[in-house]
Amino acid sequence: MTVEQLLQQTGWQPLLLADETREITGGYAGDLLSWVMGRAESGDCWFTIMSNLNVVAVAQLTDVACVVFTEGVTPDASILAAAKLHDINLIRAEEPTYAACVRLGELLG
Repeated sequence: MTVEQLLQQTGWQPLLLADETREITGGYAGDLLSWVMGRAESGDCWFTIMSNLNVVAVAQLTDVACVVFTEGVTPDASILAAAKLHDINLIRAEEPTYAACVRLGELLG
């Protein structure tokens, strides 16, 4: 499934699409950035409520396909600018993190 297909099937809000053709191969949910750095995998859809600039650095380091800010979290302009600079896909979902993860799991089968 691509980032674009994820958006079409969930109705989640794209905040920044650097590469909507990026393949999503799995998912990871976490807010402790050092934990995510050691466990998220390339191609994952990363779910978080963290909205600080370090999210972009962790997304770049782990090579996740996209970052989904859950629970209605909206990152500020500095995060969007950094994500654009590093070609990171950012998405916003109103659902709680667990519900968003379940949706992804159902879509990935």
